[in-house]
Amino acid sequence: MSAPAIWIFVPFLVGGIILFFIHERFSAAIGGTIAVLLSLSALIFPIDTALLVGTVSLKISASVQILGRSFIFSTADGPLLAVIYGVAALWFFGTQASGTANRFVAIGLMIVSLLTASIAVEPFLFAALLLEMAAMLVIPLLVPPYQKPKRGVIRFIIYQTLAMPFILFSGWMLAGVEASPGNIGLTTQAGTMLGLGFAFLLAIFPLYNWIPLLTEEASPYATGFLLWALPMFTVIFALDFFDRYAWLRTSPQLSSAVQFAGVFMVASGGMLAATQRHIGRMMGYTAIAETGLIILAMGIKSAEVVHVTFLLLIPRGLELAVWALGLSIIKREAFNLQFSDVQGFVRKYPIAVIAILAAHLSMTGFPLLAGFPSRLALSQELASQSLFISFWTYAGLLGLLIGALRTMAVFVMAEENSGWVVNETWIQAGMLGLGVIGLFILGVAPQVLQPFISRLPALFEHIGQ
Repeated sequence: MSAPAIWIFVPFLVGGIILFFIHERFSAAIGGTIAVLLSLSALIFPIDTALLVGTVSLKISASVQILGRSFIFSTADGPLLAVIYGVAALWFFGTQASGTANRFVAIGLMIVSLLTASIAVEPFLFAALLLEMAAMLVIPLLVPPYQKPKRGVIRFIIYQTLAMPFILFSGWMLAGVEASPGNIGLTTQAGTMLGLGFAFLLAIFPLYNWIPLLTEEASPYATGFLLWALPMFTVIFALDFFDRYAWLRTSPQLSSAVQFAGVFMVASGGMLAATQRHIGRMMGYTAIAETGLIILAMGIKSAEVVHVTFLLLIPRGLELAVWALGLSIIKREAFNLQFSDVQGFVRKYPIAVIAILAAHLSMTGFPLLAGFPSRLALSQELASQSLFISFWTYAGLLGLLIGALRTMAVFVMAEENSGWVVNETWIQAGMLGLGVIGLFILGVAPQVLQPFISRLPALFEHIGQ
């Protein structure tokens, strides 16, 4: 058995079986269990290394070839695969509590398998095509059956599609740059094309206008899954670019451009979040600001770039899952999710409200929550490099905090004589409770992530070593 067959083809096949043959009632349990098993197997069984079980020797081969393209995993990919499918399991188990349709688990498994393939394919530029295929599979999750797609969905797929030619052309030009690094014109053109491609993929200002539209129009749970999955694999793809091309790693102009893009996203996302009156759009702008933090981490001039980047990426999946699940529960009664529609909801849905606020505060970097250690590590790196960037980063985080406080104020504005009632089901309460506990564990004891994060720099030969 090969590693690509286990972590790419098996989940894709299981997703197809769930989509066509499994009843909705069992899809969450089956999909979540498969993701957990894949995560545990990535931790237990080393890739391309013989493992003796009794008298039997087992070995998972590292590669497989399909249509002339190789899919390769190394031993260093094990922790990353464990993180990917572990976080995906959280999303799949939460579908039953969120009331999401059967196809979320099925299509979600297919999306994760395609995205996983994007980090294994060789030549690595074909990852851009796999990212596009995954983006197209997201559409059935965002658009209900027999309904026309709205503006947010249309803009999302247009921007993701426009990114592909820029990425592919830049990869072709980068080969020429490596052959003649003294050609300034070719270097500038390649860097510009690459920057535009990743600007579309990561929704860098002003190309992030589809995110608040999507969080307002589409299912919060499906949108949250999208905001976790695609940026995570795009960041890994971008780090692979930095690792492969020496002039990208050593270019001070590119590093400055990446930092400027990141700080602009943090500042603008935070300030716009502070002015919102829709809790769905609030999640969208907060996700934009956090993506800016990740881009900032990628641009720091430090050997800790990989550690800090993944310290931001891993808790993001849990934060968005908890927030999106809470919004999905509340949206059943307050369909528009405007402040005026959710006023006083702490007395109707207390557990969902607490979960939403905990996830929101975590993404602002509030102490004792999952987002705090990563923001502390990033601020320490930025403070030694640029006080200007540090100032605007904190300004953006302050905007996120103001947005969280405004949301909290609206939730507690209940009529004086209204009573308290718990409308969440026991499944919803259990999933939200576990999510909030997880946020506190990652905030109080971030060292639980150390076994994963300490081994992730081995994925990249030249950065983070």
